[in-house]
Amino acid sequence: MLGEAINPMPRTRIKICGLREAEHVAAAVDAGADAVGFVLYEPSVRAVTVADAARLSRNLPEHVTPVLLVVNATARAIEHALATVPRALLQFHGDETPADCDRWGLPYLRAVPMQAGLDLLNFAQPFKNACALLLDAPVDGYGGGGKVFDWSLLSSLPPAFASPDAARAALGRAPIPLVLSGGLRAANVTDGITRVRPWAVDVSSGVEVSRGVKDANLIRQFCEAVRAADAAVAHGQA
Repeated sequence: MLGEAINPMPRTRIKICGLREAEHVAAAVDAGADAVGFVLYEPSVRAVTVADAARLSRNLPEHVTPVLLVVNATARAIEHALATVPRALLQFHGDETPADCDRWGLPYLRAVPMQAGLDLLNFAQPFKNACALLLDAPVDGYGGGGKVFDWSLLSSLPPAFASPDAARAALGRAPIPLVLSGGLRAANVTDGITRVRPWAVDVSSGVEVSRGVKDANLIRQFCEAVRAADAAVAHGQA
């Protein structure tokens, strides 16, 4: 599950986002995904209704977390979504302030548009209740753009992203888990994991056969690539 883990773990968690069909939710679960994401942002080609998200997540096993991606949603809309989709974790992907994210009293994912000059520690400090930061490429507008950002921006992360003692001194909390997102697919996720060592990876367009259309085989291949990367790291081969 994504929402319960606060400290980074050796196994890379997997989130498959932008799901719209029951068969692809089932494929994600069967492939070993830890979370499945539903986009509640109407302009997105991957958008679903709250009712759709509830239907698609109804039979999820307990170890798989439903994630609701919202963009500048109203409090009323979020309240309705949380009441309709049990166990849901919110993912804020817009201009939400820390107060907007914290008002629900729940752990959440906060998207971060990664670009040169961003101070990730400074960005993270106000979002003290986030269970993780989701690092994505900047786009015009909102949501993910299916592009890989410059991973070298993470080559000199401050200690708060790796050392518990330094994190508590800087933030008053445990290390900040990072979710690597943006243009991931089976062909490059191994490189992303070995270079960044994220707590989790998030994929959407990288498991699609056309824009917004998921593919069960691509979902399986992505999850297999993540496990292969974990095995390589564990055996000192990466």
